[in-house]
Amino acid sequence: MQAEGARLLGADDPPPFRLLRPTGGSDLLLTADHAGRAIPRRLGNLGLSAGELGRHIAWDIGIAGVTEILSEALDATAVLQTYSRLVIDCNRQPVWDSAIPVVSELTAIPGNEGISAAERDARCREIFLPYHTRIADLLDRRRAAGRRTVLIAMHSFTPVFKGERRNIEIGVLYNRDARLAGILLDLLRQEGDLTVGDNQPYAITDASDYTVPVHGEERGLPHVEIEIRQDLIDDRAGQGAWASRLARLLRAADARLRAAAG
Repeated sequence: MQAEGARLLGADDPPPFRLLRPTGGSDLLLTADHAGRAIPRRLGNLGLSAGELGRHIAWDIGIAGVTEILSEALDATAVLQTYSRLVIDCNRQPVWDSAIPVVSELTAIPGNEGISAAERDARCREIFLPYHTRIADLLDRRRAAGRRTVLIAMHSFTPVFKGERRNIEIGVLYNRDARLAGILLDLLRQEGDLTVGDNQPYAITDASDYTVPVHGEERGLPHVEIEIRQDLIDDRAGQGAWASRLARLLRAADARLRAAAG
């Protein structure tokens, strides 16, 4: 546990996000809230074993690789979070209990038990805010330059959740605005070899999500959240195959979206 009032991140800790292709030419901007599983050295291992920290509770397995390859294929700007969702979940409002969970799925997180308000603030200030401020800054700059932006939130989901197996291979998530989601759902179903989830295995809500409601909906940007099952992208071959498929489908979806907008 860090000392009261001390900085959370030290000189030997990685920065809170990675930025790929900041001047990318694509209209698509990719985010990955749970791409990394780093833990600040001052927090040790949060009281968890290496095995637990390799599980889905700590990060979205495989999504960093998919996002990296997709960013290159599309020439799209991408912002990837570096730190584990167990330190602070960058797809939750920082004031929510779920932002710094004391239990994730069925696993207790000892290092999150009884932390002070100052410790919570440090995690927000040094990890959550730099990540989302960078996304907001990119969106502001693109708007000021008259650039069109489509927000693509990249995630992955565990094949087994609390003992229940999930057969969906890819989920398309949305809340109030289904413009892009409906097009992408149609294209994915036309592939003929996928089990596709419509707002499954999750649905976006104001009470459970941050990135899409804040950066997508509040700005009126076309957007979608993509969830890929982790056993399909847990190696480089799977990541490459899914990135290649998504690059093709997202180009087609965006072309339909632009045509519909006139």
